[in-house]
Amino acid sequence: MSLPVEGFCEPRFEALRSLLAENLDTGKELGLSVAVNVDGQVVADLWGGFADVARTRPWAEDTVVNTWSSTKMVTNLAALVLADRGELDVHAPVARYWPEFAANGKEGVLVRHVLSHTSGVAGWDQPMTLADMYDLEGSTARLAEQAPWWAPGTASGYHANDQGHLVGELVRRITGSSLTEFVRTQIAEPLGADFQIGLRPEDDDRAAELVPPPPHNIDFAALDPESAAVKTLTSPIFPAEEANSIAWRRAELGAVNGHGNARALCRVLSPLALGGAADGHRLLDPATIELVFEEQAHGVDLVLGIPLRWGIGFGLPEPASLPYIPDGRVCFWGGYGGSMTVVDLDRRMTISYVMNQMSAGLIGSERSAEYVSAAYAALS
Repeated sequence: MSLPVEGFCEPRFEALRSLLAENLDTGKELGLSVAVNVDGQVVADLWGGFADVARTRPWAEDTVVNTWSSTKMVTNLAALVLADRGELDVHAPVARYWPEFAANGKEGVLVRHVLSHTSGVAGWDQPMTLADMYDLEGSTARLAEQAPWWAPGTASGYHANDQGHLVGELVRRITGSSLTEFVRTQIAEPLGADFQIGLRPEDDDRAAELVPPPPHNIDFAALDPESAAVKTLTSPIFPAEEANSIAWRRAELGAVNGHGNARALCRVLSPLALGGAADGHRLLDPATIELVFEEQAHGVDLVLGIPLRWGIGFGLPEPASLPYIPDGRVCFWGGYGGSMTVVDLDRRMTISYVMNQMSAGLIGSERSAEYVSAAYAALS
């Protein structure tokens, strides 16, 4: 049994609605939401399917879901907000704000290295457990103590699970607020966006249940245990189902446990496409947005093993890996299982997609490629 796609879209985006309906009908999707903002106007706000595996809860207008690494876009936006206010210099050493971080050869790690996955601190030295990662104070202190895994600034290595700890500590040192609180009071609430790092207890009943992706085919035993890829992706190692747990929802994991929907991500990130302001609220100066496009790395990522381009805080177009994201003044990132947000400054457009039935892969999916391509086709 399938449910109709709810919400609205302009007539030119009807093909996008039909694509969502088809994927729900065929079972490619369980539940999802997609939103598109063009020139400051919401031109598509669509949702459908089910929020649970048992198919007893329809995906509603206010359903939220764990967005995995799409969270990083909001976390790094928080850093840009501080840069815009003159409180954070992205070209300064991390240790200017967090003196303990200079330990073990990290005095030369710059803030922009952390934001662009080039710091050499892509994860935790072993041993590391999930409970350790939930311990924000302890796990952050461990990152400050350890040595970088490669020369900072020389290559990217995706900071899969710890980027939120690193950026969050900078936010805390500068403002005295947690990353969760800063995102809520300085970004989400002013923009009227239903997005949060972690999840409040009162929102548990509207959270969608995540369905794990197919088993990955990575044989970690066959890889160099000292490689950045193995150390990042196995320290800690945990099942995708963990994101449905209360412990996960209550933690502050600024790299991976943001909760929201496509409408919320679109609203939070659309200021980047619109010169820094949305719905009458200015978040950034245009000059700050230019930082996003200062290329920091371009090559095969040491952790993900694919060609990537990184600006400050966001991925930049790389046709070798994501051919459906056009060249130009475009930035993006996605999450484990397929969530994706694309911000296109040339077209003043933001596209967001989240779902609960996860696909294989860490960045985007066949479905996210379809939806992004359909949105661009509608615009043209």
